[in-house]
Amino acid sequence: MRISTTIFLTDETISPVRLARELEQRGFAGLYLPEHTHIPVTRDTAWPAGGELPREYGRTLDPFVALAQAAAVTDRLGLGTGVTLIAQHDPIALAKQIATLDHLSGARFTLGVGYGWNREEAADHGVTWATRRELGADRLDLMRALWAPDPTAHEGAFGHSVRPSEAWPKPRGGAPRILLGGAAGPRLFAQIAARADGWMPIGGRGLTETLPVLREAWERAGRDPKALHLVPYAVLPSPGKLAHYEELGCEEVVLQLPPAGEREVLRVLDDFARYL
Repeated sequence: MRISTTIFLTDETISPVRLARELEQRGFAGLYLPEHTHIPVTRDTAWPAGGELPREYGRTLDPFVALAQAAAVTDRLGLGTGVTLIAQHDPIALAKQIATLDHLSGARFTLGVGYGWNREEAADHGVTWATRRELGADRLDLMRALWAPDPTAHEGAFGHSVRPSEAWPKPRGGAPRILLGGAAGPRLFAQIAARADGWMPIGGRGLTETLPVLREAWERAGRDPKALHLVPYAVLPSPGKLAHYEELGCEEVVLQLPPAGEREVLRVLDDFARYL
């Protein structure tokens, strides 16, 4: 089982370049970065974890710019988003960003996709909260049309369409690996089975009960049972927890690093290295 990491990189933390080099040197499999364009100061949306929203949420670096820096100074480190808030993006521009990063990194990119939790942030992007999942699915379909080997049209239901176009580079294999994040449930599992390569469950709790349900939805959609990718995300590790994930068939687990300066992050990395 591969061991990767995630961190809220900000203007106050270790830099992407320094972190990426240290991760590859120690033998970690990958680096996943979250996304928030901004955090409205006045909001009614509660942070899902409860309590006050941590400082780093409003200071997060753009994940694609940061991952491009990480790609430039590494050769093997996997690169991913955890997660891209897909409904908040222009899908034509996002498809180009993803394809370019995948191409320049040597096909090391994983697209983690999510629908968000902050209504005010989404509203500033023009997203209607009740239809954000459908909007995200439509935008993912449009991106796949641009990544197709031949010029392919997509008639979007939410104002974004694309005519048959030349759009290069292409992600290797036709698309990067795509993982959907979110809480277990029939709607999410149907989306995973229809449009993704696997699930990125935040925290990884309750997988013993929920994985059989996902696998049933996956196989009902005609997908190869061996092709389902399971990647628990933002995990605080222990030997027993990681052994449990491996027994469940998880191929990769993403450990949570603190949003801290270089000294603290490297100390935690050295601690996490015992799980490699």
